[in-house]
Amino acid sequence: MVTGMIEILSKSGFFAIALTVIAFCIGAACQSKWKKAILNPILIGAALVMLTLWVLDIPVQQYQQDCKPLTYLTTPATICLAIAFYEQLQKLKKHLPAILIGVTGGTLASLLSVWLLSKLFGFSQVLTISLLPKSITSAIGVVLSEQAGGVGALTTAIIIITGIFGNVTGPALSKLFRLKDPISQGVGFGTASHVIGTSRATEISPLIGAVSSLSLTLAGLITTVIMSILFA
Repeated sequence: MVTGMIEILSKSGFFAIALTVIAFCIGAACQSKWKKAILNPILIGAALVMLTLWVLDIPVQQYQQDCKPLTYLTTPATICLAIAFYEQLQKLKKHLPAILIGVTGGTLASLLSVWLLSKLFGFSQVLTISLLPKSITSAIGVVLSEQAGGVGALTTAIIIITGIFGNVTGPALSKLFRLKDPISQGVGFGTASHVIGTSRATEISPLIGAVSSLSLTLAGLITTVIMSILFA
C-alpha cells in the first residue's frame, strides 16, 4: 500500500513542485536557525530533492518536466529585481562608469578563464560552449548555450553551481579581499553569480543588491554580444 501511495505521488505533477518548495523552506529554516553560510537554502534544497528522487527512484527527466511551472517563473522573478534597482537609481547613476568597467572586466575574465581552462584540459567544443555562460542567469545562459551548439542541461547545472558558490562564499571573499565598498561588492556578486548571488547581496544591503541586479543584467548583455559574435 505504501509503495502504491509513493508511486501515485511520484507521478503527480504537484508532487515535484511541492517537494521543491518544501525542500527550499527546510533549507531556509536551517539557515535562519544556525546562521551558517554553508547552510544555504538552495544548496540544502537541492540536496534534499536529489536524495528524495534517489530514494523514490524518480527519473530526473520526470522531475524536470513536472517542475516546468516553477521554471517559467524564473524570468519574471529576474525582472522583479528591477525594483531594488529603481529604489537606488540615483546612487547607481553616480557610480555607473565604475560599474560598467567592473562588469565588463569581470565578464571578460569569466569567459576567458573558461576558454583557457577548457583548452588546458582538452574539453570538446560542445563542453566549452556549455560552460561559457556559467556566470549569467539561466534565462539567458541556456538559450545562448543551445543556440551556439552547447548542452542546455549542462549549462543549467553549471549556472546553478556557480550561483550557489557565489551565494555561499561571497561574503567571506569580500572580507578576505577587503572589499568594503558596496559598489564593488555588488559588482562582484552580480557579475560572478547572477540571480542566486544577487539574492544574497540583497540580504546584506539594498544598495549592494541593486548594484548586483544591474551587474547581472549588464553581464548577460555583454556575454550575449560576445557569444553571438564568436558562434554566429
